[in-house]
Parts: sequence; structure tokens; C-alpha cells
Amino acid sequence: MATDTLNYQNPWEHTAPGVLGVNRDTMLQNELLLRTELGKPKRRGIIVPAGLTYGRPNGMRDGGSSEALHGWPTLTNTTLPFKRKEKKADRDFMSLNRAAVSAGLVTANAQYEFRATHDVRRKNQSEDGQRSRTRRMPPSMVYGISTRPSTPIFDLLEHKYQDKWLAERRKLEMAKRQEESKMGRDIHSAGILSSIQKRSPGQVYETRASLLRTYQNPVDADTLWQMPRFTKEARPSLQTFRSAQARRSAYDNFDSDKISRKGNFGHGTYESAKN
Repeated sequence: MATDTLNYQNPWEHTAPGVLGVNRDTMLQNELLLRTELGKPKRRGIIVPAGLTYGRPNGMRDGGSSEALHGWPTLTNTTLPFKRKEKKADRDFMSLNRAAVSAGLVTANAQYEFRATHDVRRKNQSEDGQRSRTRRMPPSMVYGISTRPSTPIFDLLEHKYQDKWLAERRKLEMAKRQEESKMGRDIHSAGILSSIQKRSPGQVYETRASLLRTYQNPVDADTLWQMPRFTKEARPSLQTFRSAQARRSAYDNFDSDKISRKGNFGHGTYESAKN
């Protein structure tokens, strides 16, 4: 009896309520109420009902994965959840109007009632015996850009493209020389060679923009603005120099004397002689 008691394990032992709490079977499936057992990984997942087959049933049958292993089932009209509706032909209003006029109905209301009670549909092109205008593509047609032909390797090894380019350049140069020589003979025969300047191929001609870029017209700097009464009427109230000559000589002496004085402007004391 003691052995049976030790081997017995309460299923709610590792739940949040424990053994003494109120226990229900749903607590064993709630991840938030389960506790981790000692030395065992935590169980995660849900309980799968018996007979459940994973996957999607094929078509409208309920065969499961075993049926998918034998191949894809063929979908027929019976297996489709909907039935394709046949497109109804459009009404032929020209035939309806012609029939209404033949019946003597000329007013709008009478023709409206006639169209409500009679119905004429357009015939398909196959019923009229006309050939369908579907464009048939040749069986060998391939969509997209055509493949570029392979580069001839022998032409590359023999420098054929280089020789071709040099020959074309030589031909253009000879034609240009012949044209220039012919023009020179015509001008020389007319006696106007000195009045026409011959243009060389590499010469660059000046434009207005290039001329303005290299030379700028001189512009006089504007004087600082002053009030008119200071430029015309205002005069110094105190004149310490006896004459303009005395003022100039005083400033000249000051310029020569400030060399030996200290300070940035030469207003300080005299500096001592330096060896």
C-alpha cells in the first residue's frame, strides 16, 4: 500500500492551485497555470483531437493526406463550388427598331413597350458563318528580343574593325581635302582670297559671353552716402594748424617718427635700440 502511494502522482501537483486548491481538468491545458517539473522540459502545445489529419482536403473530398500521395485529383464541374454562367448575347436594337417600324409603331412610348415585350439577340460570328478574326501566331514564333549574333573572333584577331575605321577616316579626310582645294582654286580665280578668312577645324570663335568673361568694363566705386549738410555746409569748428602746408608737414613728421615708437599705430613710447 505504501508502494502504491509513492508511485501515485497527482496530476495537479505541478499546477498553480496545487493539490489543495480547486482543480479542474482544463487547468492541465492552460499554459499560464502549469509549473515546470524538476529535471523535465516544460510541455508546450495543445491536445489534438483523435482522427485529425493535417493539411487541406483535395477538391470537395475528405481524403486528407493519404489521398494527396496518390496524385492530384481532377476537378470537374461537380467538384467546383460554383457553376460557370454562360454569357448571354447582347440585344439587337437595330432589329427591334426595324420590327417596330414595320408593325406601325412610330412613337417613343410604343417602341419602348414593343422592346419590353419582344427580344432579339445578336448572332455570334460563328453562327453567321463569318471567320473569326483571332490572330494566329506561327508555331515557331518566340516573344522577346532576338538574340544578338555571335561576334566573329577571326575579325577581332585580324584587327578588321580597326582597319575598317582607319579606311573610313582616310576616305573622309581625302574628300575634305579635295573640297578645300577646289574651294581655294575658285576663290583664287575670283581674286577675293584676301577678303575671306579661312576657318581652321580646331579654331574657337569668341562669343559675347566669352568676351565678357575675359574682360570686364571698369566701374567707378560709389562713395559712401553722407547727409548733404555734412558734405557742403559742415566745417570743423576748431583749426589747430596755421595753414595747409603746416598740417602736411606735421603729418609727414609723425609718419617718420612712429617707426621708433611702440604700438600698432606708432603712438607709444620710444623703443630702445636693438643690437
